Amino acid sequence: MTERTERLKKILYNHDAGLVGIGDMSSIPDCEFKIGIAVAVPLPKKVIMDLKNAPTVEYYHLYYDLNKKLNEIITAGEEYLTGIGFEAYAQTTDRVKVSEDNRSRLPHKTVAVQAGLGWIGKNNLLVTPQYGSAVRISSLLTNAPLECDEAVDESHCGACRLCVENCPTQALQGTLWKAGMEREELVDVEKCYKKQVEIMSEATGIETDLCGKCFAVCAYTQKYLSADGHRFSERGIFDGKNI
Repeated sequence: MTERTERLKKILYNHDAGLVGIGDMSSIPDCEFKIGIAVAVPLPKKVIMDLKNAPTVEYYHLYYDLNKKLNEIITAGEEYLTGIGFEAYAQTTDRVKVSEDNRSRLPHKTVAVQAGLGWIGKNNLLVTPQYGSAVRISSLLTNAPLECDEAVDESHCGACRLCVENCPTQALQGTLWKAGMEREELVDVEKCYKKQVEIMSEATGIETDLCGKCFAVCAYTQKYLSADGHRFSERGIFDGKNI
């Protein structure tokens, strides 16, 4: 690993990143930078366990707290790279613009798979081997020459359908992801969004689009939880054969 790459990763980890990957973005349309850095922070296990029933107020606050933490992490990366003479752009929450159909110009997930953090699951979320889908992610773009990690270009979900079968909306198609696939092949976004608002409002009185069930039941998320003996006691229990 080059000294510059090692230094950047050390800075990001020192700011409490859980996972860091660097990807070659040269093949991604409309990306002005050749390098993307993906960062992930895992959710606490207790919060994930509570999501087996319904989204919680604790999860709502954690969602925004982790976004703030990710902003701090990638901003530290941007400051390091610009400080040594390169262009860099941290995709913080105040900079990322989301369209009416819930699309951003360069999704964090796109950077994450290019950076080798994981793949897109049947739940249309990033799945990491270490934490499943129980992560919040962000990204940083740069023209600095950095050593890239190997990209992931296809799903590792196999025959597992836990997220599909446990989705309260039945919005997931059950499709195995491949790089370049449109999200509509994986999920009915409008149906998912509307149900999330309904579920969150009923459970907490807060009207926003949060649910969490599909990443909580993910087999890889359950593997992360089972390290301390935690498992769901309902349909969708982790089974090593699902992986």
